[in-house]
Amino acid sequence: MKNRSFIYKILCFTFPLSMFWSCKTANIVYKKNDQIIPGTFVDSVSIDKNIAKINWKDYFGDEKLISLIDSAIAKNQELKIVLQEIAISQSEVLEKQGEYLPFVDIGIGAGTEKAGRYTRNGAVEHNLEIKQGKEFPDPLSDIKLGATASWEVDIWRKLRNIKDAAQLRYLAQTEGRNFLVTQLISEIAESYYELMALDNLLLTINRNIVIQQSALEKMQALKDNAKGNQLAVNRFEAQLLNTKNQRFAIQQKITETENKLYYLSGSFPSNVARNSMQMMTVNVDSLKAGIPSQLLENRPDIRQAEREMAAAILDVKAAKANFYPSLNLKAGLGFQAFNPIYLVNPESIIFDIAGDLIAPLVNFKAIQAKFNRATATQIQSVFKYQQTVLSAYTDVLNQLAKLDNYSQSVDTKTKEVELLKQSVDIANSLFQYAKADYVEVLLTQEEVLDAQMELIEVKLKEIHGKVQLYRALGGGWQ
Repeated sequence: MKNRSFIYKILCFTFPLSMFWSCKTANIVYKKNDQIIPGTFVDSVSIDKNIAKINWKDYFGDEKLISLIDSAIAKNQELKIVLQEIAISQSEVLEKQGEYLPFVDIGIGAGTEKAGRYTRNGAVEHNLEIKQGKEFPDPLSDIKLGATASWEVDIWRKLRNIKDAAQLRYLAQTEGRNFLVTQLISEIAESYYELMALDNLLLTINRNIVIQQSALEKMQALKDNAKGNQLAVNRFEAQLLNTKNQRFAIQQKITETENKLYYLSGSFPSNVARNSMQMMTVNVDSLKAGIPSQLLENRPDIRQAEREMAAAILDVKAAKANFYPSLNLKAGLGFQAFNPIYLVNPESIIFDIAGDLIAPLVNFKAIQAKFNRATATQIQSVFKYQQTVLSAYTDVLNQLAKLDNYSQSVDTKTKEVELLKQSVDIANSLFQYAKADYVEVLLTQEEVLDAQMELIEVKLKEIHGKVQLYRALGGGWQ
């Protein structure tokens, strides 16, 4: 009861003293998020369905691509590094949680001391007896067994706010991991479709090489029959060589893209299985963006910034508490004797209890600087959150526009390719009957090759728009 009364007295003294110190501290002024998100992505259109809710396996629907992504989620080194960072953050939460709980230690100690006969301690020991007729041992041993406890009473919630802030940052890192998963799925899908596009470019070039080889042979035959000249033969042959040369650059890109895919999937390079012939028929219809407010729950980077913003508020509160007095309690209980025989004995019991009330007196500038830094960080966290939301909203708008524009471009370019294919047949027929010169044939062949390659590239951009819209909406991590 005496100990409890002692603690009550300390607490009764603490609160009036804290009122004095609170008058000397700065007020907390939090920066609030006042950002207003538009109701829709497209003017006067509200679509509740959102492709971000679709599982990425169902969204892409390509078993070979799914296999690559599965491997990446299991083996990607960057993802594993982030997982370890999350584990480190989890340990920090436990560490902060332990700091506001009492620390209790138990131990045993032993020592021996011999005081000089003609010293104060030696003279005292020489003239005292432990028991009737029994002098102090010489040398004097000291054995101690007991437990000690210390506790910083978290009266201002400083330690608990620090722990809660660490918990929020742990959750923020978890969202960071989710964002990395979204980015990883997107990057693998884009590289996979790029590989398919390169295969189609290589196939287009090989087809045109056959056509140009046939045209060269015809020109050579005309020259042999004195109906053509060497200049025309050289021009056709130069065109053929140029087309063949393009194969090497594409083959190099194929190799690099395959290696990139295996790097992302955490495996050593090999041949990537893919359905290249399906690339031109990949469907991009019925992609629903939903409404902007859904970004707040679907985009992991927004959720991460939101938790960082909440943690920054707790940091300010913890920094504010540094202005107030802190209460530390200490206690000990155990046994102490010079001989093990007397150690566990009621007369050998020792105990102590003490309390410290400590308040800053001189070093207010350092505490104020820490508080100012926490306040500035809190304001900064709000701006970062707003920036993240604005970036996400703009990202979605860009991908929606990309899908719309490149879908129309694919339709237009497809018609152009069909017309140019017909033009090649017409030019060859006219040239055969001397109604067109060889230059027209050359130009038409070049135009159709360029148009076919552009069609593949435009289709790839359209597919990338599908992938990037899924990422921009926050899909893939659920």
